[in-house]
Amino acid sequence: MDAGLTAFPASGSHGETRKYRNKWPDFPLRQAVPSLRSVMTSVHPTSIISKECEIGEGVVIGPWCVIEGKVRLADGVRLIGNVYINGPLTIGPRTIVYPFCSLGYGPQHLKFKLGQESAGVVIGADCTLRESATVHSATSLTVPTTVGDRNYLMVNAHVGHDALTGNDVTLVNNTALAGHVQLGDSVTLGGGALVHQFTRIGRMAFIGGGTRAVADVPPFTSAVERSRLAGINLVGLRRAGIPRDQITLVREAFRKAFREPMTRPEILETLTRMGSRCPLVAEMAAFVGSGANRPISVGYDRGERDEAGVL
Repeated sequence: MDAGLTAFPASGSHGETRKYRNKWPDFPLRQAVPSLRSVMTSVHPTSIISKECEIGEGVVIGPWCVIEGKVRLADGVRLIGNVYINGPLTIGPRTIVYPFCSLGYGPQHLKFKLGQESAGVVIGADCTLRESATVHSATSLTVPTTVGDRNYLMVNAHVGHDALTGNDVTLVNNTALAGHVQLGDSVTLGGGALVHQFTRIGRMAFIGGGTRAVADVPPFTSAVERSRLAGINLVGLRRAGIPRDQITLVREAFRKAFREPMTRPEILETLTRMGSRCPLVAEMAAFVGSGANRPISVGYDRGERDEAGVL
């Protein structure tokens, strides 16, 4: 056997062996043999690891990774290779980080200086961060930039400083969240979608590819173009198992509150009244009634000179 190689039984092979360098089985084998995942922790010798880094069981750190500062990698985390991490930062269990991701480095903020203290970044459990995804640290000293559980950040996705994403969020290739953006649970951003700073995207909303979200997008809706609401996220609601009668009430509320020219207080009054029959509509009302940093998206065109789709 070659020097530096260790043989592990191949899954389903009757004594056949496969070779893995530095005692690092590939990921399919680790899934096929759960006992390996629970006991094996591997750090490639080319990686540079801070003395402050806490490494859980079953963590695999591939080649050429750099981990600086106070970093915690929970059980089962895998850094495939060429991953750059700067603490303070926590990555939750079983999260997989692909090559050339950059996590926890300073915010793109003119007032923030290199080495300035920060609450850092928290990334949840069972996330997938594909190649070249970036998550910047917070400007706050108390609240970190936060990525929820089961998030999927595709190639070149960016999460800006002080942003917060809920659980089960998907950011498709080349999406960008500016500073202080908030995404609710089960939000999906299509490829190339951009979200303006301080903007909120409500639960289970869908942002179409190439959309410029410059205003808050209410829960259960679908936004296109420049924050124009195209309708409700019917596919998402059905996949989530929402009953048909509730979906009908959400659609009716959308038509009455967002399709016709209204002031924000009028929209809130309409949703509040209809929310007595449907908790999802009540959630939409609560969203419209809270937050004053950005305008609210609407579902009609106000004309070329005005901010189309924004109220």
